[in-house]
Amino acid sequence: MPETAARAAIAVRMSGIHKRFGAVAANADVNLTVQAGTVHGLVGENGAGKSTLMSVLYGFYQADSGSIDVFGQTASIRSADDAIALGIGMVHQHFMLVDTLTALENVMLGAEPHWLLQRADAQVRSQLEGLMRSTGLRVDLGAQVADLPVGDRQRLEILKALYRGARILILDEPTAVLTPQETEQLFGVLRLLRGQGTTILLITHKLKEVMRLCDQVTVMRAGRVVQEMPIGQASVEGLAEAMVGRKIQMGRLAEDTRPVGDILLQASQLTVRDSMNVVRLDGVNLNLRGGEIVGVAGVSGNGQSELLDALSGMLAPTQGDLTLGGTAFSSKAWLDPHTARALGLAHVPEDRHARAMVMDFAAWESGVLGYDDLPQYASGGWMNHTAMKQATASMMERFDVRPRDPALGSRNFSGGNQQKLVLARELGQSPKVLLVGQPTRGVDIGAIEFIYAQLRAMRDAGCAVLLVSSELDEILALSNRVVVMNQGRIAGELAIEDCTEASLGLLMVGGAA
Repeated sequence: MPETAARAAIAVRMSGIHKRFGAVAANADVNLTVQAGTVHGLVGENGAGKSTLMSVLYGFYQADSGSIDVFGQTASIRSADDAIALGIGMVHQHFMLVDTLTALENVMLGAEPHWLLQRADAQVRSQLEGLMRSTGLRVDLGAQVADLPVGDRQRLEILKALYRGARILILDEPTAVLTPQETEQLFGVLRLLRGQGTTILLITHKLKEVMRLCDQVTVMRAGRVVQEMPIGQASVEGLAEAMVGRKIQMGRLAEDTRPVGDILLQASQLTVRDSMNVVRLDGVNLNLRGGEIVGVAGVSGNGQSELLDALSGMLAPTQGDLTLGGTAFSSKAWLDPHTARALGLAHVPEDRHARAMVMDFAAWESGVLGYDDLPQYASGGWMNHTAMKQATASMMERFDVRPRDPALGSRNFSGGNQQKLVLARELGQSPKVLLVGQPTRGVDIGAIEFIYAQLRAMRDAGCAVLLVSSELDEILALSNRVVVMNQGRIAGELAIEDCTEASLGLLMVGGAA
């Protein structure tokens, strides 16, 4: 092949990229080559340097040294505007959308084709409708972004990048907040875009998704590329080991089946109606025993979130009864989160940003959130900030939260380290009952292994654990038994020995196992 043709087949070539933040080398002599018209996976633990490298490519950061070629031409990328002009688009894990504007207005924002807004509106709408027809990325352009489901918001972000002329699309953890159905829809769109010649760079923690979707994969560890190969030569186990530098135990352990103890939480006929009088939880009966993990499987939106909220005291059911720690509650006098904690119940919410932390707080403030009135933290109405900071530092040490700086803002930690801090806080009080929602969402594989070990340790200590997860692999790896929810009801319950992805999937869609 002539050299010019070979160069044209390369969409991105990054050579000798170095990027430091103070004493930390985020990228150290990184080389990356991405073939045009392919899906290229970029994997590694939190802090491995993946997002930094892609931020250099997108112009958010400038490399201290190194070079970048885009479609065979040396590129100087000093800003996102430079990247966009070169045909590079990026969809961030936390969407860059204005909630109070419509979908159409979000696409137009900063890229209005005409000073007359009415004419610009019609022109952009026409272009977007053409893009939606050709890509399958369907979004209600007139809807306010705040009213759009998560999957629609992501499709809108991709549409926005394509509207701006993206031929290279960077996706940062695109499935972290998607349901399995939305993930399948996204993969279909990405395969279609690849077929149309778009080059896709996929940053993800989900190695099974890499194996299903990518053509090539690059593994980063501690700021360096440690492995690069065609997907046909890769395996989930091999990629995991390359990411962490050691073998990873992610599956079910032989000793996970053991006798269970007494019932520690019992709920009966739990029913929840929302503000529109729609039934979200429909007559659910559930008991949790000490020394077991009960997995809750189901397609997102089938009552799992309402179940967690009701059991943790964050939501009073329309009907139902609950017994916790020998204390009975009815829908007319439901428990509250403070009472739940006092009775030995801890809760790791599904959305750590909205419900488990305050992003503007320092880590030490998030580290005691909800427990700040405990005797070790407060006396005579006065808070002991020194004790809180020391306790948080100890949590960070035990749960390997990085960086170990209690004064650092909560929002400045990676998703995996935020999750470990929340787990450290909730598990640190030795609860009798632990409710956990989506414990490894957006978390890297090394942190997942650690979180699994902590949940097993709580079970072995006699705690009753309720695990809500959209990841069937996670449910199968950790649970003693599994309940499946469908349309707000428990569609079935299986001992772990009887569980397969097929049997659970059938119950999830309303069939019989």
